[in-house]
Amino acid sequence: MKLKTRWTYTALLTAAVALTVSLLGKTPVKAQSEDDEDGTSRIERGFEAAPVKLNLHGKNRALVGLGSYIVNVQAECNGCHSAGPTTQYTSNPYLRSPFFVPPAKVNTATYLGGGRDFGPQIAAPGYPHIISRNLTPDKTGLPEGGRSFSEFLKIFRTGVDLDHIHPNCAPGALPGCMPPPFNGDLLQIMPWPAYKNMTERDIRAIYEYLSAIPCVPGPADPNSILHNDCPVGDPDDK
Repeated sequence: MKLKTRWTYTALLTAAVALTVSLLGKTPVKAQSEDDEDGTSRIERGFEAAPVKLNLHGKNRALVGLGSYIVNVQAECNGCHSAGPTTQYTSNPYLRSPFFVPPAKVNTATYLGGGRDFGPQIAAPGYPHIISRNLTPDKTGLPEGGRSFSEFLKIFRTGVDLDHIHPNCAPGALPGCMPPPFNGDLLQIMPWPAYKNMTERDIRAIYEYLSAIPCVPGPADPNSILHNDCPVGDPDDK
């Protein structure tokens, strides 16, 4: 009985040692997924999804790629921040058959340049139309016409309209302002009630990506909310 017990113990010990050596000899392999811990997969997909030439000079490449993934794949910001389906693509993918043949191609001339008319909040003559803004950088290189990141973050967190395009109506005011119960100090179409819960890193990534895309000048009228003073010449792409 003692011999059998000793043999069993020895066999188990030998198996345990062999298993330990086997495990220690293997190199840990990181599991690949669509959402790696460091965001690598999303960064790569973001660069693949970017429809325009990017200026990476002085930019955080990883944040630009992640921002592109959020802007172009998750949030599809160009759907609102272009002039609508008729100009968003070079040919409307919703009208083609079979689906996406040829592949959908974004119209780079209007990409994130704003101009989509969502109509008035109240369907009556004289009430202001809600027009999506130009998100592209201006001659300063900052997106949304020169917004700092602190301003950009404030917009995402609170929904505040820093342009004050649609002031609230004073008592007895004529149409043309934002009437109750709407608050003209807040953006009325942008889904900031959901976006405000994004991590600051994701918001920073969006900002970094928008800083890397080409400027869309918008209308020539400098008083237009879509007008952008673009830099002279093409920025370096490094």
